[in-house]
Amino acid sequence: MAEIVLSNVSKSYGAVPVIDNVSLAIPSGELVVFLGPSGSGKSTLLRMIAGLETIDSGTLTIGGARCEHLPPGQRGVAMVFQNYALYPHMTVRENLAFGLRNVGMTSDVITRRVAEAARILEIGMLLDRRPAQLSGGQRQRVAIGRAIVKEPRAFLFDEPLSNLDAALRVRTRVELAELHQRIRSTMIYVTHDQTEAMTLADRIVVLNDRRIEQIGTPMEVYSRPASRFVAGFVGSPAMNFLDVVLEGRGAERAAVLASGMRLPLAIGGAEAGRYQLGIRPENLRVLPSGGDLHGEATVIERLGDRTLVHVRLPDGATVTAQDTGRSALVPGAQVSLGIERREIHLFDEDGRASHAEPAAVALATA
Repeated sequence: MAEIVLSNVSKSYGAVPVIDNVSLAIPSGELVVFLGPSGSGKSTLLRMIAGLETIDSGTLTIGGARCEHLPPGQRGVAMVFQNYALYPHMTVRENLAFGLRNVGMTSDVITRRVAEAARILEIGMLLDRRPAQLSGGQRQRVAIGRAIVKEPRAFLFDEPLSNLDAALRVRTRVELAELHQRIRSTMIYVTHDQTEAMTLADRIVVLNDRRIEQIGTPMEVYSRPASRFVAGFVGSPAMNFLDVVLEGRGAERAAVLASGMRLPLAIGGAEAGRYQLGIRPENLRVLPSGGDLHGEATVIERLGDRTLVHVRLPDGATVTAQDTGRSALVPGAQVSLGIERREIHLFDEDGRASHAEPAAVALATA
């Protein structure tokens, strides 16, 4: 295991910057997920750590040793790719052993490492099969096994589940979480899938436009987003955003909606002015009457344990709210919505966040 530290690293392809002055410390044994949209720089950053991309400026240390000028094979890391990259003419056993033979390891060491990887991943019965005889999930486990036999200081995963179907993704995601709990190695996992990030990570690094937007535990990123980008990117369904004007001070402070509705708030660090109010659908509840907002239900999504209700407000804005799984609402119905005040976020014109104070008023039910 090894701590990985990036200090002010940057990368450009010609005149096009792809990583801009990123600094990050990953403690030994932590599973960190790089999360972001396509083009945010997450895979490039992973490849820079692996040595598959050069670092134009800044430093990289792995286990306390400077590594930015070392070739990939000398960095003590193992990478698992999206496309498995297995040799089709070799058995699983031969695929696992191939890299070890190339570096001149003895046959008894190779046998021991292959057997241990097979035990950890529960693929012992597959050792004499070829990749064509395996399912997608089995191939991915073999690809992970090929990394395990190297006994690296850190594992790097580049969107390893993206080629699997939905059910297999869920099962393999659980297997990866269990693997980390068993071997407790440093792991970096790249994905654009927020479900993978939320369920796997000790910490999430949210990247956007070549830079880090936020670093935090899954629930810190979800419940205290640092910016409007993070708030909108993390969470499904997405956070609702409404244009408001923040007025007053102290106990008199209120967000004024486009409809003229005044919503009393307890928000720290926000000056009077124009903002976007953010509220997640689970914190915007359908009420029998009263409530903070009113509108017409346009689309009803029944998900079993809950119902998502898309509501058009009088000013034309649309929000997504949550009702019970047995909701009787139908499209066209008039809906009252209660906002859970302690879960409100405000975003200024630069996208910076202010959050409701812990003592903020709870869900208004009248």
